[in-house]
Amino acid sequence: MVVPLADGVHWVGVVDWGIKHFHGHELSTHRGTTYNAYLIVDEKIALVDTVWGRYTDEFLENLRTVIDPSKIDYVVANHSEPDHSGSMPALMKLCPNATVVASRQGVKSIPGHYHQEWNFKPVTTGDRISLGRRDLVFVEAGFLHWPDSMFTYLTGDAILMPNDAFGQHYATGFRFNDQVDACELEQEALKYYANILTPFSDKVIKKIDEVLAMNLPVSMICPSHGVLWRTDPMQIVHRYRQWAQQTPEKSAVVLYDTMWDATRRMAEAIAEGLHAAGVPHKLFHMAVSDRNDVIAEIFRAKAVVIGSPTLNNGLLPSIAPILEDVRGLKFKNKIGAAFGSYGWSGECVKQIESHFELCGIPLAAPGVRAKWQPTADDLAACRALGAQVAAAIRAS
Repeated sequence: MVVPLADGVHWVGVVDWGIKHFHGHELSTHRGTTYNAYLIVDEKIALVDTVWGRYTDEFLENLRTVIDPSKIDYVVANHSEPDHSGSMPALMKLCPNATVVASRQGVKSIPGHYHQEWNFKPVTTGDRISLGRRDLVFVEAGFLHWPDSMFTYLTGDAILMPNDAFGQHYATGFRFNDQVDACELEQEALKYYANILTPFSDKVIKKIDEVLAMNLPVSMICPSHGVLWRTDPMQIVHRYRQWAQQTPEKSAVVLYDTMWDATRRMAEAIAEGLHAAGVPHKLFHMAVSDRNDVIAEIFRAKAVVIGSPTLNNGLLPSIAPILEDVRGLKFKNKIGAAFGSYGWSGECVKQIESHFELCGIPLAAPGVRAKWQPTADDLAACRALGAQVAAAIRAS
């Protein structure tokens, strides 16, 4: 279904209600997603982004309801990942004379995906292409979130099409932010930022400041995934700048896995210590919790407390991925603590603490170990650890 955005400007994307994991199984998408593409009909015709290859037929059908695809003059590829460029091979067969516009890195990465010779035009920040009554203006946005990423701005209608920035994995029956549940939208936008853009937070601040300095009026922000921001569109820009500063809430998350409930009991005792100190907190059993949802909670919180039994001189397999996520996402302004149970060797606490050190996350207090099932003294030590974490949160 085609949705008009302005005179001669159309959403021609596809809604994917069924996808529950993105990038293979890297990212959960409980509410599905959309692949947004934008058709601009002026004296010249431009298409900004395409859709994932498996939805090529639906996408081309959308295009044909507005124009003959052979009449497209420019295909703008803001980013080369296949969820945005996957329909390009089929599309370019229909408009072989069209110019493919991409960033300087994009003209390298797109041929790497498709190994086809198209008429490429590299652009950099400030470059323009006239469509007639309106221009396309380009802004390079490397590492938001790939080196080839860029934004496209349509003058006249003041529409910003920033590809993976300002989006959400969120399938809905409507296309605009004022038509959907605001709480769901906030939740999905923050999860998207936390799991994808956190490592690039310094670049996010720099790029936002650069775009704001251009003094471009913005009537609508149209990302590549999720709903479009037409009511107070700059709200998501300001939220990104706030999130990029990584100023956490004064709260804690406690993550654990358990074999015979010893580590679970320790986690709950730590939570009792946090509760007694009046610090908001959440517990997550990682064997049954969605890792990407937990990442969003870690992003919000000041303290992350992680526990595991020792198995084969190491951690339970469910704990290792979240540790790698914490390292790879380069969280700032966090404090950490570790705990765990063991029967024989007991290395898990030191391993978690060593990982916090690799992540640049200082310890709020020394970790707590319990042999076999925790004793009353062990549980008291866990409650004390919760209290120490709470004190460190309050002092931050």
